[in-house]
Amino acid sequence: MRGLLGKKIGMTQIFDSEGYLVPVTVFKAGPCFVTQVKTSQIDGYFSIQAGFEDVNEKHVNNPQFGHFKKANITPKKYLAEFKPVKNFEYKKGQMFSVSIFKKGEFVDIRGITKGRGFSGVMKRHGFGGGPKTHGQREHPRSPGSIGQASDPSRVFKGIKMAGQYGNKYKTVRNLEIVSINIENNLLLMKGAAPGANNSIVRITK
Repeated sequence: MRGLLGKKIGMTQIFDSEGYLVPVTVFKAGPCFVTQVKTSQIDGYFSIQAGFEDVNEKHVNNPQFGHFKKANITPKKYLAEFKPVKNFEYKKGQMFSVSIFKKGEFVDIRGITKGRGFSGVMKRHGFGGGPKTHGQREHPRSPGSIGQASDPSRVFKGIKMAGQYGNKYKTVRNLEIVSINIENNLLLMKGAAPGANNSIVRITK
């Protein structure tokens, strides 16, 4: 497998062999089970569908239940597709764990960022705000001028303004794997990753 589905546990810090403090993000990665092997002859492309985290059967409809029954595994809550490794034979029901990764390897983490709701320009875009004195009254965090003069008499598309912030997919690339705990399916990545604690992430090589 080229990756796994996992869950972000949170952040902490460890000390490396030279005594330097390293901030790390902890993930519970897998175990993931192969639910479907897609081929170009049947599906039009090659892909491996994997499932993560068990779900109660009463929350699965009949077509989904049959899909998991074909793979001879219990129903899974989350599904994702990964590119297959060449010359590797995949089988339905096959299990993959954090053992597919190695310490020192660099991976990409994709998840949904924390939702910030409707936010102003200072929080959303990093604006500096208005002057703190010289007649400033009730608009210290306003965006200021956003438009042109009488020509062209309109606001161009793409102007940075207040609005919905967060709650979008984001990928952080080349995070280094600092430590692997195979017994508990834990990965420790150097640095921060998108998403709130207990959110689902996609970890790919």
